[in-house]
Amino acid sequence: MNIIDRLQSIGPGAMVAAAFIGPGTVTTASVTGAKFGYALVWTIVFSIVATIVLQEMSARLGVVSRRGLGEALKGQFDNPALSTVSIALVVSAIGVGTAAYETGNILGGAAGLAGITGISANIWGPLMGLCAGALLWTGRYKLIEKALVGLVALMAVAFVINAILIGPDFGALAMGFVPSVPEGSTFLITGLIGTTVVGYNLFLHAGSVQERWDGPDELGESRADTILSILIGGGITIAILVTAAAAFPVGTEISDVSRMAEQIEPLAGTQATVLFSIGLFAAGFTSATTAPLAGAYATAGALGWDTDLKSTRFRAVWGSILLVGIVFSAIGLQPVQAIVFAQVANGILLPIVALFLIYVMNDRDILGQYVNSTVQNVIGVVVTLVVVWLGLRSLYSVAGSLGVF
Repeated sequence: MNIIDRLQSIGPGAMVAAAFIGPGTVTTASVTGAKFGYALVWTIVFSIVATIVLQEMSARLGVVSRRGLGEALKGQFDNPALSTVSIALVVSAIGVGTAAYETGNILGGAAGLAGITGISANIWGPLMGLCAGALLWTGRYKLIEKALVGLVALMAVAFVINAILIGPDFGALAMGFVPSVPEGSTFLITGLIGTTVVGYNLFLHAGSVQERWDGPDELGESRADTILSILIGGGITIAILVTAAAAFPVGTEISDVSRMAEQIEPLAGTQATVLFSIGLFAAGFTSATTAPLAGAYATAGALGWDTDLKSTRFRAVWGSILLVGIVFSAIGLQPVQAIVFAQVANGILLPIVALFLIYVMNDRDILGQYVNSTVQNVIGVVVTLVVVWLGLRSLYSVAGSLGVF
């Protein structure tokens, strides 16, 4: 299969890329590029490798076992108390977490449309949320997948062309692939990894691959889809960082990423402004669609409900998450307390899920001959240790903001 055929066969992996390239990623990559130039490009490279490792495991679990990660997690505990705790943690971190972040997804995409049209993001936000809801309500996986693949392609074109128009320093960019930790960069390193290695994507991927592939014979296609899609996603993130690094002197503080399009216009022209706004819209819309879908897969799987896209309970979960985002975006309010709660819950859940994923990927009763190899286990453990560090950093950051430390 040549590269054109590979690109045409992209599916669930693109949904993962669509999910992690949201307004949060655009913001973090832009802030990082403006403040530290090209120095932290290596962080994105590491993030992509880590994401490929974990998402490949998640996809393999779904393709081979025909189980979602929530179902597998629930089924591992015979003790009712442990089972209840695991369910509560998944529902809290993924269900509540995706609802908390949905407002930012919608407002981020709406900011892109506002930059193009001049119409308030508070008007575009609810409209965009309703469009995402209409797409999910169809219950047609292939339609949802194609729409998200198309938007990822749109993002790639918009952000990559923008990076080329802005005229990066290729020598400095090459040096950015060499690991370094500039003073004061630890928080942004954590942020770049954290916006790419996303816990709810593990649930989304294990569920969505079952809609696309029927069994182990198609693992090769699934693996190629995962690797290619996430590489494209990583390329988009690097393009965003490069744009900011080339546009601003090192040390520049960006307070409002939605205004970055206006700030780069004098350097690269009106087309750069339009392209950045288009990319920001696509990033917001894809995340506004995939976050509720991931929340539904995780919650329904953990509770033992049907994960069919047209089932009433499944629709009720993603509908509730989307409704929260629509309401808060209409009034222009970020649910700060819910976001803090989600950060705490995800800081606890992500390391647990990563460890559990490695554990279950060694269970021959579930996966037979498709269990992890020794090399996959070693790489997975290294990635998981970084994820544990991220979780601890996230909890420490939240505790600090609350005045605990």
